[in-house]
Amino acid sequence: MTTFDDRENAFESKFAHDEAMKFKAEARRNKLLGLWAAGLLGKSGEAASAYAREVVAADFEEAGDEDVYRKVAGDLGSLADEAVIRAKMAELMTEARRQVLTEG
Repeated sequence: MTTFDDRENAFESKFAHDEAMKFKAEARRNKLLGLWAAGLLGKSGEAASAYAREVVAADFEEAGDEDVYRKVAGDLGSLADEAVIRAKMAELMTEARRQVLTEG
């Protein structure tokens, strides 16, 4: 194998790893967001966990974060406005990345 092939394989492996970590972090952020929103909705225990799973599943509707935002915003109604929800999403993404990195 040539040096070029080695570099190509290393780059592809790094890209695959980075994408997997990104996916895990987004899923974790969505779970954390779901748990946060569940608390605002007065849910706890298994009901909160079930709601968090619904938020995670909502992310598979389309690419990007808008499907998750719409799900949470629609469910929260007047309990949280757009700025609060988007700020919480950004905050929890930082936390989710930290959690995924410390686990893996």
